[in-house]
Amino acid sequence: MTDDINIHRHGAVGHLSLNRPKALHALTLDMCHAMSAALREWAGDDAVEAVVLDHAEGRGFCAGGDINLLRNSALNDGGASGRAFFHDEYQLNHQMMTYDKPIVAFMDGITMGGGVGIALPAKYRVATEHTRFAMPETGIGLFPDVGGGWHLSRLGGRLGQFLALTGARLDGAECLWAGIATHYLPAEKLPEAKARIIEHPGRIAGILSELSVTPPPARIEGNADKIAKHFASDRYEDILASLEADDSDWAAKELATLGTKSPQTCKVALRQLAESQNLDNFADNMAMEYRIASRVLTRPDFAEGVRAVIVDKTNDPKWDPATPEGVSDELLDQIFAPLPADEEWKPL
Repeated sequence: MTDDINIHRHGAVGHLSLNRPKALHALTLDMCHAMSAALREWAGDDAVEAVVLDHAEGRGFCAGGDINLLRNSALNDGGASGRAFFHDEYQLNHQMMTYDKPIVAFMDGITMGGGVGIALPAKYRVATEHTRFAMPETGIGLFPDVGGGWHLSRLGGRLGQFLALTGARLDGAECLWAGIATHYLPAEKLPEAKARIIEHPGRIAGILSELSVTPPPARIEGNADKIAKHFASDRYEDILASLEADDSDWAAKELATLGTKSPQTCKVALRQLAESQNLDNFADNMAMEYRIASRVLTRPDFAEGVRAVIVDKTNDPKWDPATPEGVSDELLDQIFAPLPADEEWKPL
């Protein structure tokens, strides 16, 4: 077990509380294993009716996965420990996605990357005024994984493609508008919500509805038409050309943002979302994402992106390939190709 997560039973409710405040509750492999074991135990216990997922102190909810472990793996062990992390993290994502009992995720704070992977499978997803939701992987040369292909491709209006490419951050009101969150509560109401859910686990929907408030206007709603128009294509060059042809400040800002992102990751993300839309089940999506992860982990952009954005904080990554045109279909085919049968990802 690990001190980085608190696991409790409150009568008929299991409670997982991420507790790694210095790292904004980013997931370690031990945390994934502890969550998985608790969920497995509760799944087989008829006395447990629901699960609450939240974070302990600080600006949580969960800022992602263990980026330092992944970078060290890419640089030092040929990606072996990084692949092991992805493999088991993805098993947790799938376990939650297919869980028979309702999970309530309180996305009260930063919800990015790995945090998205454990929040979006929950049946009830509560946003607050503190919620900051993003899939920022294009900025570090990874890709929007942990089920991002499945979740983002199903948002509609090309919003998922926009989020995957730009790494845009949504607040709680925008999450509710987009369907990423199911409820919007003031943060001050969360203790009451949790206490009432523990008391009446059969009434989760009613309790959350009673405590919900009308959020502020969702800023992104005003840009929805522009997003649908400019991000319509699954070809990255088409999106860039569409933005270039628009002389609005908004288009210029999004174009400048995309100019800082890994061209490889952007092309991977567009193909990932396009392929995921045609998949029938989440396990197939996770198998695809594991193939991608096992390869982009050791490609140049990931170690370089983490260096520039997280380690040195110089924000000057030298991407390789440096341009969208340089990311060939052959390279993408290699990244998406099946793994040897004994290396393919499988659910728990």
